[in-house]
Amino acid sequence: MTLDPVHFDGIAQLAGRIDHGADERDRRAFAETVWVQFLDPLRQDGRVVLEPIDERSRRLVDCEDVALIDPPFPTEHGLDAGTINPTPFKNGLVIDVAQAAMSATPSDLELHRSRTAVMTVHSSDATARVENDDWDRFDEGTSKRRVIRVGRLDRFAEGIVHALALYLAESEHAHEHADAVSDLLVLDGPIYPRGLLRWADQHPDLADFLLEDPRPTTVLENYVRLVERFVERGVPLVGFVKNPETKALTRAVRETTDASAPWTNDAAMFTRLLERGEYVDDVDGERWERDTSALTYTNWFRSRAGVDRPLSAEGDALGVDRELPREDYEVTFFVVYDPRDDLLYRIEAPYAVTRDPETRQRLARQLLQDVAVAHGPPTIVGKADELARISNPEKRSLRETLEERFETSRDRSYDEHRWPGDG
Repeated sequence: MTLDPVHFDGIAQLAGRIDHGADERDRRAFAETVWVQFLDPLRQDGRVVLEPIDERSRRLVDCEDVALIDPPFPTEHGLDAGTINPTPFKNGLVIDVAQAAMSATPSDLELHRSRTAVMTVHSSDATARVENDDWDRFDEGTSKRRVIRVGRLDRFAEGIVHALALYLAESEHAHEHADAVSDLLVLDGPIYPRGLLRWADQHPDLADFLLEDPRPTTVLENYVRLVERFVERGVPLVGFVKNPETKALTRAVRETTDASAPWTNDAAMFTRLLERGEYVDDVDGERWERDTSALTYTNWFRSRAGVDRPLSAEGDALGVDRELPREDYEVTFFVVYDPRDDLLYRIEAPYAVTRDPETRQRLARQLLQDVAVAHGPPTIVGKADELARISNPEKRSLRETLEERFETSRDRSYDEHRWPGDG
């Protein structure tokens, strides 16, 4: 049943009771104040949590012009991992399955065929066990797989099995095919496992789990060694974050300015800073008209805020040894705003890669061209996502197979009955 017009209007009229604070012009003016006065550097509790690598600047490039330039990197590789999502069963097991894949431009069919599959299982039953948790090969040796068991922490079981499956599959696959990357590797997502790094701050039990169980640290070590491996080879790697939802910078701005920063997250702040346009007269008064002709982007920043702190020079990297100077692992990033879709993307790379000015410029040009051409995330990222994705019918089939193997059934909820097509 849909909303009757009278009900729709009645609900919409509730908005008239809300005072949304400062007007649009004031919000834009405050964003300019933050840009000019607080981001070079941004401090929190006496620490520098954000600073430009070079001159702080906002730049633009015509969408059509940048799409036609010669690519700075002749070839690109993309990497992604997909999962079936955590699945509880009536026998007490909670399972997730992830598979990782790598894409290449130009295409490499043998590389595209290869997969790294990880199944993680949680059980509170002390008698449950995994008979063999070693890696083995399948699909005529082109792919590898592993199953691991995680005990304890029933409350966080679904988050743990999901993060370990996803990040272990992705990082192992990256190492498996690192030598195939000759020019540039683009991860679909951040360069370090953010979901895992958040555990230290989310709950004391999760923080203890990081200290007591070696698996999360082993996964993070995979990413640290990946950075070292690519730095040694002189091949850049970046992470393309499609949904940058971090809040660390806006939180620091609020504390620094002692003002109410009117943004839900860091992406909203940067969107306000990068959106171009003008106020024009309309029948209902002035309205903002966005200019959609150019991509806008920032300089590169070094970040030590939020979950970027553990891999900063002052962080402990959860106890993982770092062979390069500590600052080489620091997260650096720039953001790109695409006005055609009103979306903002964050491109990350370790400081060891972006220390060199020419490399920073080449990476920015490459990713700007990728976004302009694809009208969104780079084609190489979309290709990796397509290879790694487990479709909803495949998820259902895998879950049914697991039900048969375990001689049990899924622990279903009413929502699954109500919306069966949600996978």
